[in-house]
Amino acid sequence: MEQVRFGIIGIGNMGSGHMYSFLNNSVPGAVLSAVCDVKESRLDWAKGVCKESNPEVKFFTDYKELLASGAVDAILIATPHYLHPIIAMEAIDAGINVISEKPIGVYTKKVYELIEKVKSRPDVTFGIMFNQRTNAYYQKMREMVQGGELGELKRCVWIITDWYRTQAYYNSGGWRATWAGEGGGVLMNQCPHQLDLWQWIFGVPKRIFAKCDLGKYHDIEVEDDVTAMAEYENGSTGVFITTTGEFPGTNRLEITGSKGKLVYEDNKLIYTKLSVDEREFTMSSSEGFAAIEQEIIELEVEGGTGEQHVGILKNFTNHLLHGEELLAPGIEGIKGLSIANAMMLSSWKNDWVEVMNDGEEFWAMLQEKIKTSKVKEDAGIVFSTEGTYGV
Repeated sequence: MEQVRFGIIGIGNMGSGHMYSFLNNSVPGAVLSAVCDVKESRLDWAKGVCKESNPEVKFFTDYKELLASGAVDAILIATPHYLHPIIAMEAIDAGINVISEKPIGVYTKKVYELIEKVKSRPDVTFGIMFNQRTNAYYQKMREMVQGGELGELKRCVWIITDWYRTQAYYNSGGWRATWAGEGGGVLMNQCPHQLDLWQWIFGVPKRIFAKCDLGKYHDIEVEDDVTAMAEYENGSTGVFITTTGEFPGTNRLEITGSKGKLVYEDNKLIYTKLSVDEREFTMSSSEGFAAIEQEIIELEVEGGTGEQHVGILKNFTNHLLHGEELLAPGIEGIKGLSIANAMMLSSWKNDWVEVMNDGEEFWAMLQEKIKTSKVKEDAGIVFSTEGTYGV
């Protein structure tokens, strides 16, 4: 390939943003060749935008027709969540490369099927839009944590409560904030990036206990306030707190190890470096109230918050054209989703839940929620033998 022909499936808020990235030539080596949406009004809008920039773009109302058209080398999935793994598997079967918006799906049971499909087709590339992985601050934190600079890991605390949403936001779409249409609330819509970064930097927890309040601050049926505690194999712990019902909110990630502490907040990364490993010091010091000498460093990080969505598209395109290593392989999406599913399942059961499980119990309980889900008639929900998914 000299260039990658992309098709976008779903031209809502995210899909339209990606469309502009291609039309503005922000992704070298990539060209928009097809657009698909079930809503004629969205397609009409897209046709008007593409008419001047790229009149060769083809338009579809059925993604299956797009996949069979021969017009694309890769697709970008930007549909409601339930459809992400379904469309991805059909594209992979057709030999078409896939990059999916987050989350990778709603429940891990379906995503495990997708992963097996990906493994069966090594000739097809599957990526995911984890654009926060382009943020150089998170990259630096991952490098330091996994490189051992913090020593023995003790704790990870993320307070991510700056997702404030009004009731008008939730009223804006018939599928939004429903079990049948969206599959969840703040964990499924706002936090997939943070759940991915949590495990990308600190690792996947062994088990989780969570309290997920449904409609605590809004008239919705899904969770809008979450407090979770995690436990790791080595005994370290994690706390994750999020909501769409606080203002002003906080976005603070703190990671502590035996050799120091990292804090990322307000685009500043502060490293408190200990002069000696705390584990060594505590066992060797003869003073009961001794303090370890420390140095507080504001780390200079080249690249800032990164190129975000465009950065992931560039990386995915360069992978297809030049073999560049993927920053966000699609199959890694199962990890953050497993954490989200475990949090919700823990809250439903009021008990600890193993994070990496087969997904059967969460799936069964989700189906019960879907049965009573109050989806607006115009939401475009398709019911199947496996539950529901939005279109």
